[in-house]
Amino acid sequence: MNDLIQTVMSRHVEILTLTWQHIYITAGSVALGAMLAIPLGIWLAGREKAARYVLGIIGTIQTIPSLAFFGFAFPILGIGLLPAMSILFLYSIFPILRNTYTGIREVNPALVEAGRGMGMNQWELLTMVKLPLALPLIMGGVKISTIYIVSWATVAALIGAGGLGDLILGGISMVNIHLILAGTIPASILALIFGFVITQVEKAVTPQGLKAK
Repeated sequence: MNDLIQTVMSRHVEILTLTWQHIYITAGSVALGAMLAIPLGIWLAGREKAARYVLGIIGTIQTIPSLAFFGFAFPILGIGLLPAMSILFLYSIFPILRNTYTGIREVNPALVEAGRGMGMNQWELLTMVKLPLALPLIMGGVKISTIYIVSWATVAALIGAGGLGDLILGGISMVNIHLILAGTIPASILALIFGFVITQVEKAVTPQGLKAK
C-alpha cells in the first residue's frame, strides 16, 4: 500500500492529466454515439423490418472484442485520439440505440391515442408523450454505454489515444503492479462517477409524474 501511495504521489500530475484525457475520450465518444443512436432509434421504432437489420448489424459489431477491433482498425485508421474515438463511437451506439428503440416501442398505445384525441400532431406526440415515457430507458442505455466506454477506453491506449490505459500498459510492460493500479483504480472510480451523474441527470429531466415513488 505504501508503494502504491508513493507511486501515485510521484506521478500525480501525470495521473490527473491522463484522467482528464480519459474523461474527454469517454464523454466525446458517448455524446457522438447518442447524437446518432437516439434519432436513429426513434426512426426505427416505426420501421420494424429496417430495425431488425440495423440492430442486427450494430449488435454484431458490438460482439467484436475491443482488443481485436483496435488491432484490425490500426492499419486502416492509424494511431491517435481520432481513430480511437471513432472505434469507441461505434461501440457506444448499440446500448443507446437498443434502449431508445425499445423505449419508444413500449409506450402504451392508449396514451398515444389519447394524445391524438387531444389534437396532437406527430411531433407533439413524440416530444410530449413518447420521449418522456421512454426517457428512463434511454438514459439507462446512455449509462450502460458510458460504463462500457470507460473500460474500453483503457484499451485505446494501444493505438496512442492516451488516457489511463497508458499507465496500465506501462505497468504491464514494466511488471509494476502499483502502476497498473494507478490506472485501474481511477478508471473504476470514473465509471462510478459517470454512472452517478447520469442517474442524477435522468432524475432531473424525468417528468415528476413518471418518477418512481
